[in-house]
Amino acid sequence: MGEYEQVVVGVGARAGVSVAEVRALVEETLALAGLAPGAVTALATVESKAGEAGIAELAERFGVPVRTYTAEELARVPVPHPVESVREAAGTPSVAEAAALAGVAEAAPAGGGTLLVPKRKSAAATCAVAVTAACEHDLRHHGDAEVAGAGAGLVDLAVNVRSGTPPAWLKERIAAGLDSLAAYPDGRAARAAVAARHGLPVERVLLTAGAAEAFVLIARALGAVRPVVVHPQFTEPEAALRDAGHRVERVLLRAADGFRLDPAAVPHDADLVIVGNPTNPTSVLHPAAALAALARPGRTLVVDEAFMDAVPGEREALAGRTDVPGLVVLRSLTKTWGLAGLRIGYVLAEPEVIAKLAAAQPLWPVSAPALAAAEACVAPAALAEAEAAARQIAVDRAHLLAGLAEFEEISVAGVAEGPFVLIRVEGAAEVRTRLRALGFAVRRGDTFPGLDRSWLRLAVRDRATTGRLLQALDHALALTAR
Repeated sequence: MGEYEQVVVGVGARAGVSVAEVRALVEETLALAGLAPGAVTALATVESKAGEAGIAELAERFGVPVRTYTAEELARVPVPHPVESVREAAGTPSVAEAAALAGVAEAAPAGGGTLLVPKRKSAAATCAVAVTAACEHDLRHHGDAEVAGAGAGLVDLAVNVRSGTPPAWLKERIAAGLDSLAAYPDGRAARAAVAARHGLPVERVLLTAGAAEAFVLIARALGAVRPVVVHPQFTEPEAALRDAGHRVERVLLRAADGFRLDPAAVPHDADLVIVGNPTNPTSVLHPAAALAALARPGRTLVVDEAFMDAVPGEREALAGRTDVPGLVVLRSLTKTWGLAGLRIGYVLAEPEVIAKLAAAQPLWPVSAPALAAAEACVAPAALAEAEAAARQIAVDRAHLLAGLAEFEEISVAGVAEGPFVLIRVEGAAEVRTRLRALGFAVRRGDTFPGLDRSWLRLAVRDRATTGRLLQALDHALALTAR
């Protein structure tokens, strides 16, 4: 993942805890955050535990200092997981979380810090990870930045919009409505068409200027107290929440687990949870049952299905479900139909949620051409075309994956089900630069929380384009190895 100026591990421990137990817990927690032990700048704990051999010896192994604080100092630090029994025993409701936050605040008092991984426990120890936000991920970096200003001739594998789109019939449909641009947009027909496509009443549908607008509305209108974003995933949800003043907690999925979601990893009291399916950039398709298991009373569960129409049969989709409490599904029409410049998407949710989001929208948020496109793209003929495209993407993706498997230097974590593939390669930044010189733009991965500089995302293209990419990749890897 991206670099931080300070990475402080807060540690709590029972008397006599072994260095092996503390080390195992800390290293497992760091791995969960996508961090190596070498990223740690300090351990932190309550003053009464500074002499514990398990903590002192671990600090020596890591080559970092131990920052200590009195119980009174730690008691003044707000923590997300206070425990009364810990307060009674140690004088602070969470030694690990409070010490981690105090440690980064001491190291960077101007910038403060954030709890990257909340308290985790073993039999005799607890730990948490806090970081300074000064060198956070660039949440506003997107694939279009890789091709901006590149001019003609650069093959775009950085943006996940289907190539060869929009189709001629859709262009004609949009153009046919240009004579009516003097009238204010009327979204009723498009809204009804989207509702019919998913078998829902219109009260459960909100049209938006792309899925990105929907994230802004959710951040501003739903009043979350403890929002959680499951990463790695599209970064706009977290960026929108932060812009709205929320303190965002991350659940980081691991490459070692194939970026699969364990519902138990999401804090029980999170009242807003956001997850992508299939997830950008990992291309992992989570089972619908695993996502539905995240729902509970008092929680809003947001599932970003922007790429679901690129999955044959839309397997594992939750769009159209009304039996999952608090479910909010986002869809985008920009990827499959090549409408990124037109901005059109929609939200499916309970009527009360739709009403709150609509109240936060400006007047006429979706243009007349975008409304015409929405109505056209959910028609039966268009859905059949999208399904055929999804099946072709699956074939083209298999060809890409087979080619990538020939390179010992490259690995793919997880099972790719979307129109893109996430790869891990040593020297990825240099490989990306060399590919660019060879005429191919690919997406860097280190701007996604949970990933570091060794990751790249490749859009799935036709076999001929993939063949040329694989040749260029072979050349780029050979040059990088010199």
